[in-house]
Amino acid sequence: MTTADARCDVLVVGSGGAGMSAAIAAREAGASVIVITKSALGASNTGRAQGGIQAAIGADDTTEDHFEDTLSAGHDDGDPALVRTLVEGGPDAIAWLASIGVPFTHDDGDLRVIRCGGARRPRLLQAGERTGAEMVQALRAAVRASGAEVRESTSLEALEPAGDGWRALTRAKDGSSTPITASAVVLAAGGGLGGEAARIGEKSTNHPDATPEVLEMALALGAEGRDLDSWQRHPTGAIWPAGLAGYALPETTRSYGATLHDAAGERFVDELAPRDVVADAIIRVVEEGRGAAAPDGTMGAWLDTTAIDRDNGPGFTAERLAYVHNRYLKQGVDITKERVLVYPVLHYRNGGLVIDESGRTTLARLYAAGEITGGVHGTNRLMGNSLLDTVVFGRIAGSAAAREALA
Repeated sequence: MTTADARCDVLVVGSGGAGMSAAIAAREAGASVIVITKSALGASNTGRAQGGIQAAIGADDTTEDHFEDTLSAGHDDGDPALVRTLVEGGPDAIAWLASIGVPFTHDDGDLRVIRCGGARRPRLLQAGERTGAEMVQALRAAVRASGAEVRESTSLEALEPAGDGWRALTRAKDGSSTPITASAVVLAAGGGLGGEAARIGEKSTNHPDATPEVLEMALALGAEGRDLDSWQRHPTGAIWPAGLAGYALPETTRSYGATLHDAAGERFVDELAPRDVVADAIIRVVEEGRGAAAPDGTMGAWLDTTAIDRDNGPGFTAERLAYVHNRYLKQGVDITKERVLVYPVLHYRNGGLVIDESGRTTLARLYAAGEITGGVHGTNRLMGNSLLDTVVFGRIAGSAAAREALA
């Protein structure tokens, strides 16, 4: 069944951090907005991000340092203009998130910042230990309050140029289809590694709805892509107990002092090196026969989480890593007393659609933001930069799409 056409100035496809930021920005610019999302508003990889969000707000930090760290971690493959837009937008993004209700963690009245892998300065901000979930909660409320129309359980079936804009065919969960005509479109449907993981037989940290059909649709329409086969693996994916297989222990675990060891107990990597360096080191240890075996024979490396309380005092893990601690306790493991076994798990698509500093793709009136894009991170991403990417480029793309639609 096909229902009557709907119309809007800006259509946003996807409702993670990038999609919701874009919708809010487009509404603030005066555009009428429809958001479509395959399941519920906010159901996305954003909500699964535990560690935090990077921004150069520390007294001893600068956006130039953040810029250089991001380019270096990405093997100098990032687009310098996009990287600079990302890092220079960081402080304002944090202020905006706080203004819509994200409860960033403070120490003695100041925002807490800690150092993460690949960063030369403490730059990671947190909202508790599930920063992404707190962001989703605040963004969801802001989208609802903005007046944007939200169509949940609605997928994008087809997209085609229509006059000076686009015509999208959408399908609801009940099987009904609705055409939507929009003056501009923002694609924010993620990189789709959940689907890729299933295809190649790997475990993934991605939300089940993270499938690549929107990215593939844009490429088929002629949008230019880059670094499409550059995927990041999170270094510390749990491999035991079986009930936690594929769960990624946040990088803050290593920031707080957890160390990596081979079967003989030898450390083999700087735990705060960029993610790909740490992941490759773990893979190499296993390939060289130095890995440690789980009871089911799965091979990995030891992550000595007991070092955290030794370094920081009893109770530190239970306070700062309560979510991780409790997940393991439910599986019968106390990470303050036992090491855990880890192996890299598929996590993030580094590449995607080519965009400019306004979020424009190479197709007219088609914008993109978040993990569906390429060039922001190069061929490896710093932890915490993905949440920043969703907000900085989500807001930029939403605003630019609205201005073009209303011109």
